Amino acid sequence: MFAKEEMLYRQIFTLKDGVRVLVRPLTIEDRQSLMDFFLAVGPDDKSYMRHDVNNPATINSWIDNLDYNKVMPLVAVVNNHFVGCATLHFKEGPYRHRAEVRIYLGKEFRQRGVGSRMLQGMIEIARRRGLSFIEVEIVSDRANLIKSFHNLGFETASVIEDYWQMPDGDVRDVNYMVLKLRANLNEF
Repeated sequence: MFAKEEMLYRQIFTLKDGVRVLVRPLTIEDRQSLMDFFLAVGPDDKSYMRHDVNNPATINSWIDNLDYNKVMPLVAVVNNHFVGCATLHFKEGPYRHRAEVRIYLGKEFRQRGVGSRMLQGMIEIARRRGLSFIEVEIVSDRANLIKSFHNLGFETASVIEDYWQMPDGDVRDVNYMVLKLRANLNEF
């Protein structure tokens, strides 16, 4: 269940070049900033996304339906502009001990540690909620992204052939990766 202290979550850090980044939860007041961030996504990056992020109706629906019990969104902010967005999608029923993470960073903030910091925040929130696993699906041609998740402790559970279809109809394999948050109870 959503805890109010999650809304107080803040992480401030400085990049090697001196840029200060704030990671915090997304709020309904962030509608325009989120819109501006995702409307700038180019066609190459958009082809790896599940939703039409260039459509204002998509972004409006995310804000209008903001429910931290279903999805916990964090944003990375530099000088009042969003540079990253990560979401933790909680599952239900027999899958309620798991959540799926998704992340997108603006091009100028990739390979600079912002994504790792955002994922660390997601891991912290998942642990506070008592989850056992965080999972992610990454298209196999995104080697740097897969490596970054491995560096944070995620393991490739499987590679699913032809699982992702690009806008042009071409298909790609997907790495299904999992981070185990709890030790196996049978271990000693």
